[in-house]
Amino acid sequence: MASTIPPRRSPRPTVFAASFALAAATVGPPAPGHAQAPRAWAQAGTQGDAVFRNVVFRSGERLPELRLHYTTLGTPRKDARGVVRNAVMILHGTGGSGRSFLSATYAGELFGPGQLLDSSTYFIVLPDNIGHGGSSKPSDGLRARFPKYGYDDMVATQYRLLTEHLGISHLRLLIGTSMGCMQAWVWGYTYPDFMDGLAPFACVPTQIAGRNRMIRTMAMDAIRTDPAWKQGEYTSQPPGLRTALMMLYLMGSAPLLQQQQAPTRDAADSVIRAYLDGRMRATDANDFLYQFDSSRDYDPSARVGDIKAPALFINSADDQVNPPELGLAEKYAALMPKTRFILLPITADTRGHGTHSLPRVWGRYLGEFLATLPER
Repeated sequence: MASTIPPRRSPRPTVFAASFALAAATVGPPAPGHAQAPRAWAQAGTQGDAVFRNVVFRSGERLPELRLHYTTLGTPRKDARGVVRNAVMILHGTGGSGRSFLSATYAGELFGPGQLLDSSTYFIVLPDNIGHGGSSKPSDGLRARFPKYGYDDMVATQYRLLTEHLGISHLRLLIGTSMGCMQAWVWGYTYPDFMDGLAPFACVPTQIAGRNRMIRTMAMDAIRTDPAWKQGEYTSQPPGLRTALMMLYLMGSAPLLQQQQAPTRDAADSVIRAYLDGRMRATDANDFLYQFDSSRDYDPSARVGDIKAPALFINSADDQVNPPELGLAEKYAALMPKTRFILLPITADTRGHGTHSLPRVWGRYLGEFLATLPER
């Protein structure tokens, strides 16, 4: 293994970030009164890198240097004891990055003056997870020799980012979307006293199984069984990646939205082919495999009783990744007395799994939740 990670290249967004962004992009223009235009939000924040040396992963593999990229907005404010009390961390989904939250439909609804997470009041931390965005990942050069990371590794590194690099020992709120939702539950039992509140959106606190796991397995197998993958040593993206992207588009899409986007046969053919062509240009197969394999040992179900923080847990009825008919969200929410579970009904504004990134749909519930958190 090389002694250091090669220099960072421009991040390559992968399928879930893109598919959910596609859904969000059809919501329409931001409501009047936004503090900043969409372009201003896209350029907002202060970016940095935390570099950790000689990192040991849960698998036992080691990395001499691990880089975690992040964006912050606002200023940390300390109490009389020197503890930062206004920090909010928001965790992205599989294939995404922290800066994916800097959109008109997310930042424009939450981070502006007078809004729920006004960045002049809160110190907002948006990390890029291991294997994502500007953080260390297989496509930097190690390819399939990159350590096999999991959610525990991601959470441990997020903790180090906050405590060792940013000097934050407490979070007012931790929000997680999709993969970030699952990591929020891991945070809840791993560091139970670290946050005042949790807001996990679009997941369930139990292992990934059934249709969800089957689609993930087929998508990963489509790459691994493609001879052109060459055990990760390809010189051009293997065709099996396109098959994987097809499966995951179906997994994360919403029938009502797609019918509106493509109401005719020809429109449907055009939309999906253009989408897949674009994703093939923007996705790296090794990064994709690692990102989806990282959920392999996620299962907080036996630990939900260790979660102390109040939680706002939201799923949407048109989410095909976490279909409500399974009843899993209600089952585990019932084991956490401080958790409020909300199942959003299907409306013209919901976007399937991607509803997790539309504050205009669930913002009022977040406002109510913030009002219940204890003052420090």
